[in-house]
Amino acid sequence: MATLSVTNPTLADLAKVTDPDGSIADVVEILNSTNEILTDMSWQEGNLTTGHRSSIRSGLPAPTWRKLYGGVQPTKSRAVQITDNCGMMEDYSEVDAALIGMAGNPAAFRLQEDRPHIEGMNQEFASTLFYGDESLAAEEFTGLSPRYNSLSAENGDNIIAGGGSGSDNGSIWLICWGPNTCHGIIPKGSKAGIQQRDLGEVTIEDADGSNGRMQAFRTHYRWDVGLTVRDWRYAVRIANIDRSELLVAATGNSADLNDLMHQALTELPSTSMGRCAWYMDKSILSMLRRQTADATSNSTLSDDMVGGTWQTSWSGIPIRRCDALRGNEATVA
Repeated sequence: MATLSVTNPTLADLAKVTDPDGSIADVVEILNSTNEILTDMSWQEGNLTTGHRSSIRSGLPAPTWRKLYGGVQPTKSRAVQITDNCGMMEDYSEVDAALIGMAGNPAAFRLQEDRPHIEGMNQEFASTLFYGDESLAAEEFTGLSPRYNSLSAENGDNIIAGGGSGSDNGSIWLICWGPNTCHGIIPKGSKAGIQQRDLGEVTIEDADGSNGRMQAFRTHYRWDVGLTVRDWRYAVRIANIDRSELLVAATGNSADLNDLMHQALTELPSTSMGRCAWYMDKSILSMLRRQTADATSNSTLSDDMVGGTWQTSWSGIPIRRCDALRGNEATVA
């Protein structure tokens, strides 16, 4: 059996271990090409068949300054157990058998038809990663926003208020992915990534809504996935960014994105605990570029060629455009 040789594995790394024959490698490659979050995220197999239970340190032992012939009281640390559940996302693809028969390369044609389903699941995962809430939809996993939604909570220091109070607020996220910080989870004993199963040719009942039947090739997709935040200090949310008030000069009611990002970076205890990345939608990313260009010639923003593609970074940390982030977030108070 294959073993995991990296300490901070990506989804592709974990797939090689949980599915050594490589049957889902192509699907993971498609996922990575359309969702940059998966390139950054660290993944771990959960210790439960439904998710993962973590022991999180909630208090440190207090040492004693001992004098000669003086005693020392034994102490112990405090820990709490947190259980994070995985969601079970599924989909079916059904392609008319006659259409498959007309294709010059049936296998390539079916893969072409599979891609939209994989992309749909990919987008749904990205949306749930930020906005999933088990208290509202028990079948989902709990994402980041419900965990960082109150300025007065214990992790409130890691929520930077952007000053907006309207109905078109957006967020920037700074996340450090790692096995001891934040990481994705798959259920114990399961495979990483989308499991794709060819169910072959089947008869579709009531195909036209009038009790008609047709022959079709059916593919089943399933992705069991969840999220664990083991140390809340390694995720920072810049919330309440009023998109309609953003200005290039960052004056008046406009949020100064560079200043907010400096504040967020300061809240991160260390950038060496994993893979760090910024996440923002295209509108906020565009304004960040314009504000930075307008404000200084010694920019914290840079574009570099990494692995054959251009990568934008802020203060050395890569920026990922994430269109799953919404522009109508409620004000975080």
